[in-house]
Amino acid sequence: MPEGRKIKVVVCKPGLDGHDRGAKVLARALRDAGMEVIYTGIHNTPEDIVNTVIQEDPDVVMLSMLSGAHNALCPVIMEKLKENGIDDVLVAVGGIIPNEDKPFLEKHGLKGFHGPGTELKTIVEFVKNNLKR
Repeated sequence: MPEGRKIKVVVCKPGLDGHDRGAKVLARALRDAGMEVIYTGIHNTPEDIVNTVIQEDPDVVMLSMLSGAHNALCPVIMEKLKENGIDDVLVAVGGIIPNEDKPFLEKHGLKGFHGPGTELKTIVEFVKNNLKR
């Protein structure tokens, strides 16, 4: 990343999950840490998310999932990113992710897995320490 440029993060709520308080708190914490943050709101399709990534060219995509649809939606998002030649973006997923699902998601290139109660400074440090660019 060029010196002096802010880390750019897109925070998304994939699927039908309408509870976005945690995503908004995360977006504010990342902004307060000096990052540029785009929050896309609720009910994003994989196509919506990929189109936002194409338009905004972020360093990081943070997916917030509480609905239990992570095993269905996350691999689709990752495949659509790959189809569009996007492989230099850190994609993390947080929310309610059971431990037994994490290896499956990691196999698809997802990282992070910060659930409810994770200290915001932990997530900020994760972003800073895991950038791909």
